Amino acid sequence: MTIRVVVADDQELVRSGFAMILDVQQDIEVVAEAGDGAQAVEAVRRLAPDVALLDIRMPGTDGIQACRTICAETACRTVMLTTFDADEYVYEALHAGASGFLLKDVRRDDLVHAVRVVAAGESLLAPSVARRLIADYTARPTVISSGRLDVLTARERETLLHLARGLSNAEIAAALVVSEHTVKTHVGNVLSKLGLRDRIQAVICAYETGLIAPGAAPSQDGGAPAALFPYPHR
Repeated sequence: MTIRVVVADDQELVRSGFAMILDVQQDIEVVAEAGDGAQAVEAVRRLAPDVALLDIRMPGTDGIQACRTICAETACRTVMLTTFDADEYVYEALHAGASGFLLKDVRRDDLVHAVRVVAAGESLLAPSVARRLIADYTARPTVISSGRLDVLTARERETLLHLARGLSNAEIAAALVVSEHTVKTHVGNVLSKLGLRDRIQAVICAYETGLIAPGAAPSQDGGAPAALFPYPHR
């Protein structure tokens, strides 16, 4: 199945470069390019692509605004692109509904991988962005507001906890001694009951509600939980 993509960036050379990288892939088709957020929204509404690659800083309607509209009105998933990795952009993008966040110096293979991952219903952040995000939570005092989680069953809370620790579905299945199919059901229930779009938002929710303490779930390299940036290990 071909992944249909809209690429939006106000810099023509950057936009064309990303489009060229993606369009040569056998399973990806760039169906439109846009020079600003308004054009991106119009293209998504008209063409119903699977993924929109959006630059954050664009004239007029910026990438964050475009992301918010696209996620609210369509089934298209969004990946944000920027030359900046300032924390406020990460938060704004995530709350707007973005499923991915990449810096523009992303490697060619990682860009292609990101589009495939997001199109498949998963989510990711660039490793450096994920580490900064979790580092910010680590610096904050833990605020318990777990009442939001009361809608979850005990098993669903366990599933959310394991998601926040960066475990894959297979690893969660092993920890809970259930099948991967059952884990997928639990994950789906967690997202649905909490009104979350994807696993990234689930991880953020786990930290915001105090289900997991900041800094309590490092990956093997001491960075952020692996679930936030599922790039292949090199």
